[in-house]
Amino acid sequence: MTVMAERTSQMSVEEFETIASAAPETVTLEFINGRIGVKKVTDGDHNTIVTWLTKRCMQSRPELDLYTGQGLRVETYREGRAKPDAVITTEAHFAGYGEWAEPDGALMVVEVTSYDSDTDRRDRHEKPAAYGQSGIPLYLLIDRDSCTITVHSSPDRKVGGYRDIHTAKFGEKVLLPDPIGIELDTEILKNYVR
Repeated sequence: MTVMAERTSQMSVEEFETIASAAPETVTLEFINGRIGVKKVTDGDHNTIVTWLTKRCMQSRPELDLYTGQGLRVETYREGRAKPDAVITTEAHFAGYGEWAEPDGALMVVEVTSYDSDTDRRDRHEKPAAYGQSGIPLYLLIDRDSCTITVHSSPDRKVGGYRDIHTAKFGEKVLLPDPIGIELDTEILKNYVR
């Protein structure tokens, strides 16, 4: 166990990308804080939440695109690799990019929690730090464990994370500030939790 932890902490981005490119489609790998993370395969409720958000964004802001499966280079020196559940950008922003794109141009990243042991560390701590450090304006966490939706805004590029964090219970209306500028009625999210 110790040998694996030491090896993982010394892994380069290039080594990670080689491993990630050979991973089967049933596995999503990420590399944050010098450590490989495995994202759990999504379930139907998880995918339904992403579809719900896609529809809300397309109805309110049809000039924006919502990408799923797009990898981002994150953290201060772009040494991290994350695959958010969704990334909202201006239209066709990621056209021509490969698997791992620069985060510039990402207006908001979205994560929907999975019921696994890494959710707390990954989605509530490491990812907001990496996304904020990368300057992504908004991070939306749809947390099925706590039945909350958290909007992180005002990224802190020096320290990482976000200066403004607002949490609401499923069922409340949530404002996604600029650059998204839409309001979400989250009542339906109650239907997609265990």
